[in-house]
Amino acid sequence: MHLIRQYEFGGAQTLRYESGDDLVPAEGQVRIAVAAAGVHLIDTYIRQGEQMGSYPLPDLPMTPGREVAGTVDAVGPGVSPGWLGAPVVVHLGQAVKPADPGGAPAPPSQRGGGYASQAVALVESLHRLPSHVAFDQAVAMVGTGRTALGVLEIAPMGPEDMVLVTSAAGGLGTLLSQAAHNAGASVIAAAGGLHKLDSIKADVKVDYRSPGWACGLEPTLVLDGVGGSVGREALEALEVGGRFVVFGWSSGTATEFTSKDVLAKGLSVTALGPRLIQRPGKLRELADRALGELAAGRLVPVVQRFPLAEAARAHEAIETRSTVGKTVLVP
Repeated sequence: MHLIRQYEFGGAQTLRYESGDDLVPAEGQVRIAVAAAGVHLIDTYIRQGEQMGSYPLPDLPMTPGREVAGTVDAVGPGVSPGWLGAPVVVHLGQAVKPADPGGAPAPPSQRGGGYASQAVALVESLHRLPSHVAFDQAVAMVGTGRTALGVLEIAPMGPEDMVLVTSAAGGLGTLLSQAAHNAGASVIAAAGGLHKLDSIKADVKVDYRSPGWACGLEPTLVLDGVGGSVGREALEALEVGGRFVVFGWSSGTATEFTSKDVLAKGLSVTALGPRLIQRPGKLRELADRALGELAAGRLVPVVQRFPLAEAARAHEAIETRSTVGKTVLVP
């Protein structure tokens, strides 16, 4: 098999493309011949040794990656052979520190390990895919798609809404823009460069790097994944009684506001947080629903592919904000 290994924290060059022994599934596990593996902005922070939110830094060496899709090519003891040949997608979970006191690195069979041509996972964690669903799109929906469905739960919208998505060219933003359009809302798509919005359906497209970009927009709902000054300008643009929903801050800092900002226009502010995603079984439910939206063709992720051997280039592209949609590695 081939995989990406990281032996030290640092720049993209620390991601090394290597050969390794084939994985052997243990009790209750399957092995997946990986056809697509997801890449996240959070992966670039962890690679640098920066802890972000609740994600702990893993011990090294490690293989990054949380989401894979492909075909089951081996099953472990206790697993029905009926899984052999099945197209599947799975969220492996973030690589974590090992539980044993010896300090051995967490193997791919524990958590993480997605940047590889093979992965192992517990059979009960798998999502079986319809034959018409592409592996790279499934990878986008099992993680990023489930987050989009979580955002939509706390931000219902309809034809009366003007929805501003501040990260409309990102993996999550492209899905939220589609969902707003499907709901009949007017969509304002904002990104760091109009060229990044070519594939996005929107009524208005704006470059948030332009001075005064938010002037006169007056959205009823802001879905903010950028934060910083961009998020602040979006907040100030909201009409009276508008809603502001935070699902991230790719700029590195969250949008700042005070109770005075909220009271001045009667705004409501909320965030995608533990009250939603930490409910037992909720993440599985959201992933199932997201994959259902994909299978039905209602939500179709935009995907940008890189060869597995070029994982470092994929990280650099994410860090320089030059990607559009979900970034996926292909072994």
